[in-house]
Amino acid sequence: MSIYTPPVKQVDAPEVAAYWAERRKYLERIRKVPEIRQRFWKEVAIYLFRRLLWSFGFFPIFIAFWIPLVLASFNPVVMASDLIPMLQDFVDSNPEVQATTMSTLAIAWASIGFIFLVFDFVLTPFRSPYEYEADVYMRSWEQLNHDQLPDKV
Repeated sequence: MSIYTPPVKQVDAPEVAAYWAERRKYLERIRKVPEIRQRFWKEVAIYLFRRLLWSFGFFPIFIAFWIPLVLASFNPVVMASDLIPMLQDFVDSNPEVQATTMSTLAIAWASIGFIFLVFDFVLTPFRSPYEYEADVYMRSWEQLNHDQLPDKV
């Protein structure tokens, strides 16, 4: 079974340079547009909020409930019967032990959150509205200038 791969056309540097020069000029022009600048900052805020919410909200809570549930063989009665004595000991302990337990839980929460935050930033990078607008513009620019460019483009 053969997979057909079309021949790769070589593109000379002047055509590539013209493309990137036009893209750079277009990005400079649209950075001055207030609506796109406002949309950029709004999308940055939404992106950061989502990443923080997933990393510090969902994953630590999911892990905090999933691991005990797995250790209890997916039996919530066993999980509750194991956790109730620990909670009773926590309530009956002195304030220093309670403070240490709470700080340990906060450190665990923050460490899990930061680990997932780093991976989340790597796996889902921010997509700028400027880049999206430039991509759309460059597709139309390529179609308009296709007849003027050599066959190699």
